[in-house]
Amino acid sequence: MDSLNAKEAQKVTWVLRLVEELPRVPSQYFKKLANTDDIWEVRVILSGNIIRILGFWDGPNLVVLTHGFHKKTQKTPLQAIKLAEARKRDYLQRRCKK
Repeated sequence: MDSLNAKEAQKVTWVLRLVEELPRVPSQYFKKLANTDDIWEVRVILSGNIIRILGFWDGPNLVVLTHGFHKKTQKTPLQAIKLAEARKRDYLQRRCKK
């Protein structure tokens, strides 16, 4: 969020609030990525700028966001998916140790 300009940060905050508050979020904003370890993508579009935030579910009510990036291609970069999956594994391992 720190690297976004004010309009981008405002739009990201608005979309994250939708994900948090709506019982069923439209897929244009929140969608499971196919062929991943249950990674989900928050989609934010603002003036042709596409921002993606990847994360995963921890239980029925908590989405853990791993990282975000400006999307420049049609497909989500494999490197971004691998990073989200690695952070998910790390999170779940640390959570189980408590």
